[in-house]
Amino acid sequence: MRIVFFGTPDFAVPTLEKLLSEPDFEVVGVVSQPDTRRGRGSQVSPSPVKAAAIARNPNLKIWQPDRLKKDKAVLSEIESLEADVFVVVAYGQILSQKILNMPKHGCINVHGSLLPKYRGAAPIQWAIANGESITGITTMQMDAGIDTGAMLLKAELEILPEDNTDTLSIKLANLGADLLIDTLRRVETITPEPQDDALSCYSPMIGREDWQLDWNLEAITLHNRIRAFYPNCYTDFREQRLKITKTEVICEDENLNLVGTVAEIRKGKGFVVQTGKGLLLVKEVQPAGKKLQSGWDFVNGMRIEIGESLS
Repeated sequence: MRIVFFGTPDFAVPTLEKLLSEPDFEVVGVVSQPDTRRGRGSQVSPSPVKAAAIARNPNLKIWQPDRLKKDKAVLSEIESLEADVFVVVAYGQILSQKILNMPKHGCINVHGSLLPKYRGAAPIQWAIANGESITGITTMQMDAGIDTGAMLLKAELEILPEDNTDTLSIKLANLGADLLIDTLRRVETITPEPQDDALSCYSPMIGREDWQLDWNLEAITLHNRIRAFYPNCYTDFREQRLKITKTEVICEDENLNLVGTVAEIRKGKGFVVQTGKGLLLVKEVQPAGKKLQSGWDFVNGMRIEIGESLS
């Protein structure tokens, strides 16, 4: 089976590597987003998918158009490969109907949710933020809509209490790689299942406004958002930005102190904050310009006192 692979971030890498290691499939080309400035020093670097493709096969053809559906030269090259299927995993650009129609078996997408729930750009983050206990992977026959195509196969995965977006993404990426291989092997016998739009919900891209913590929210809501938007959620403490990266709900309904104040110091663990409903233990933080540290080290270093405010 001849395959053109479309993908960009780390989430897509396990699927590409799985395809490249399987003798039944031949990846004849890779399409990824253009190189961008990343990390410290803003050095120009390739996408994770491009880097993985080069590492596995330096001779593999790779395209990185700014706007694929407008790039006639690239589209002509891809079409000339006469691929049996296009595999799409978090590519980052919308594919035109012309592209969707190119391969014999169409375009198959690996999506990080149990569709039709959490269509859109950030299904893993919003599943955690909304307190879901189960998520999974869906392989889907792509159409012109945003994650609206007919479903092929699904695989469920439990969201553990300690999971954040990073840990859950790794698990889902590996699950997606296995499910995609199963899907391709059965592609001619699977009966696509249309999605029920009435059961759908959308997961928009995460913005900076999602990162700021509102202590008026419930403890469980804040805890889930900190896990979901890891490692970016922040508050202000002593007029300095403070990222909060790991928490624990220690009481879901107790309100004994002013919202947003330090209610308790827990030896060896960290400090407790009063929320709009319940108490939240802060177990790990990152002060501005510093490395991650435990909540307890932060308490000792800053000599935090009960009653101090966060905003």
